[in-house]
Amino acid sequence: MGKIFNVSGDCKPNLHYMVDISERLRKIKELVDRGEYFSIHRARQYGKTTTLRALKRYLQEEYIVLSLDFQKLDAAKFENGNMFSLAFASYFIRLLRRECADRTGVVSETQ
Repeated sequence: MGKIFNVSGDCKPNLHYMVDISERLRKIKELVDRGEYFSIHRARQYGKTTTLRALKRYLQEEYIVLSLDFQKLDAAKFENGNMFSLAFASYFIRLLRRECADRTGVVSETQ
């Protein structure tokens, strides 16, 4: 089956026609390598999620990349700083353990 034009969700290079974003990924990696911040912001359907997922694949040989989704924390976790900090730390550690297990094939006993 040939490639198609995707008009919803993130694009997958093996399924969808895509603009070549390799130069954009290279420039973002330069920022990451220097420890600089960057933001990705555009209107709907401009490739933000596609870029972030491609960036994860692009960086994963040199970095541990975690995708955090604050929607996974229920609203109560945002009520005070202490509660948020504990919830965020727990979420972060869980994702880090999962990523490390994916890389090594070893699942932590505390996961």
